Amino acid sequence: MDQLMKRHLLSIDDLGVDDITTLFTTAAEMHDVQHREVKKLPALRGRTVINLFFEDSTRTRSSFELAGKWLSADTINITGKGSSTSKGESLRDTVMTIASMGVDALVMRHSASGAALQVSQWVDAAVINAGDGTHEHPTQALLDAYTLTRRLGTLEDKHVVIAGDLTHSRVFRSNVKCLAKLGARVTVVAPPTLMPSGVGTWSASQGFATSYDLDEVLPTADAVMMLRVQKERMSGGFFPSPREYTVGYGLTRDRLRVLGPDVPICHPGPMNRGLEIAADAADAAQSAILEQVSAGVAIRMSVLYHLLAGEAS
Repeated sequence: MDQLMKRHLLSIDDLGVDDITTLFTTAAEMHDVQHREVKKLPALRGRTVINLFFEDSTRTRSSFELAGKWLSADTINITGKGSSTSKGESLRDTVMTIASMGVDALVMRHSASGAALQVSQWVDAAVINAGDGTHEHPTQALLDAYTLTRRLGTLEDKHVVIAGDLTHSRVFRSNVKCLAKLGARVTVVAPPTLMPSGVGTWSASQGFATSYDLDEVLPTADAVMMLRVQKERMSGGFFPSPREYTVGYGLTRDRLRVLGPDVPICHPGPMNRGLEIAADAADAAQSAILEQVSAGVAIRMSVLYHLLAGEAS
């Protein structure tokens, strides 16, 4: 895997189609570990992985921790509040201090876009971007595409609709890149206030379509991904009221009826039930939301393996 031999995963741009295919193949093998009585492989024995999270997380941090432990790595979690950055230490000093202990990989989430790239230039350890500001979240895009591939067989020429708070979403930015590499047709939907500035130019270069009308695009969707309204990143009014947002852009019970029974429903979580997604949709038989969580462990095991024990070793 030529790209992964660069020793970092900072962006979907770091991966070619063959890299993604290889990661999916390995993830399928890793997925079987979750169903074993003893969930351990010796692949990363003697390796140390630090999960350095400056933003709150349940799914990403837990799945990276499980991924490392199931591969027999020594895994340590450090949060922003539990690190010396809370005492005024700079990010550079914090990561340099951790790296000097001889760790093999840093999995980092940070509120600043580009933070993971900057850290990769300071340390010799492998750096995995677990979300940087509103920039990217590559392993989330990989697990989303992996989940859809398991459901649909192939993403070639499949129509994937991504709807919600696009302005603040790093998941959207990584997903449009990943899905395009795998041949999917992507339409992103949001109210004008939550459509990123300059998206028209970007959509032309990346090959995805944009729409302000969810009802117009849903009937042709082969898969739907709803994105969380990130109220914690908002200052000011991006929409008149929660109810009006749900009426215009939520996956409501009525919109669920428009979808075919085999159309997967995805959400990267955490969900705002009743806002961007109704409980009926989140818990529907066609929902793939919990499958995404399970896939997250498998994909992150695959990424850690290929960075630390596979062809890059």
